[in-house]
Amino acid sequence: MDSLIAAAARALAAGDALGALKRVALRDDPPALALRGTAMAQLGEYPRARELLRRAARGFGTHEEMARARCVVAEAEVALAMRDFAGSPRALVSASETLDAHGDRANALQARLIALRRLLLIGRLEEAADALATLDAHGLPPSLAAVAELAAAELALRSLRIVPAREALARANDAADRARVPALLAEVAEGKAALERPAARRGGQTLRLEEVAALLDSGALVVDACRRGLRAGATWRPLARRPVLFSLARALAEAWPNDVDRESLIARAFGARRPNESHRARLRVEIGRLRALVAELARIAATPRGFVLEPRGAKEVVVLAPPIDGDQASLVALLSDGAAWSTSALSVALGASQRTVQRALVELEAERRVRSIGRGGRSAGCHRP
Repeated sequence: MDSLIAAAARALAAGDALGALKRVALRDDPPALALRGTAMAQLGEYPRARELLRRAARGFGTHEEMARARCVVAEAEVALAMRDFAGSPRALVSASETLDAHGDRANALQARLIALRRLLLIGRLEEAADALATLDAHGLPPSLAAVAELAAAELALRSLRIVPAREALARANDAADRARVPALLAEVAEGKAALERPAARRGGQTLRLEEVAALLDSGALVVDACRRGLRAGATWRPLARRPVLFSLARALAEAWPNDVDRESLIARAFGARRPNESHRARLRVEIGRLRALVAELARIAATPRGFVLEPRGAKEVVVLAPPIDGDQASLVALLSDGAAWSTSALSVALGASQRTVQRALVELEAERRVRSIGRGGRSAGCHRP
């Protein structure tokens, strides 16, 4: 490795992207292209960074498989920053195995961290927990240790384990201090701020994550409109993929301990303004399905005018709503990090069709809550929940 390449690599490790570019900006050999691509990624110029990293990977010979693997890892990190989930995770796994075989433990772990962060972004928490359990960050550079602890903190936050989240953030802060990388310190500060921001609403009261966790552990029957499901104690019934059933459950919970008339339930679940016998028959079918799914948590009893929710063993029924109003709350929450998301990436993260996401974005753009930045991407405008 020549002196300019070594100096540029040291600058990048310290977070000095401009310093790295000054040393290799005019060079087109594969090592310089790789460093230029990494520097452009640190500056947020992701399309250019991806182009340079691909050129570098093509330029390395067949005997330089470790260098090519490092380019694959760097490009995967760029794709993550661009919220591009189209690529196959297999290439990243293969690069990690190659780096491990050559003794490059730090970059192999970086590849695994990228895969873990991707799982977190698209909401696959169980897979992310499994991936985190296999990581061994002992003895690694502070910057990688900080990234690993930030991932652990995010997983804990999204699982509503507040104490482990605080502990992971404290370790991340210590590692980021030692790494002296401003971007990592900013991520730690954002993680701490997330603990204090409104995470949900109960009636007119806003709740922080710690208060949400306490409510879920209180023994109440919680109809969670943030994650779209029902919970009582350790029992969770997801209804995210059953929107009609969730609409019925929420309507019954909002009226508890009173019942809800059939016409109101039909309007809420099916959007029918003038119910007919077909709607009433469909309501009976859907209520039957909901009864079967939540039988362990509650009973849904018929009344002369409609239906009533009767929790089993719970002291009360609580509706937990998103901290911001509207059907697109989850979409706005994803966009609030300021990163540009394509509609395809949003559909993966939300588990919805791309067409559904596009319709929601059109509505949000009309309200000036998001803005289009071209090439199919959307990012948050002035709105921040």
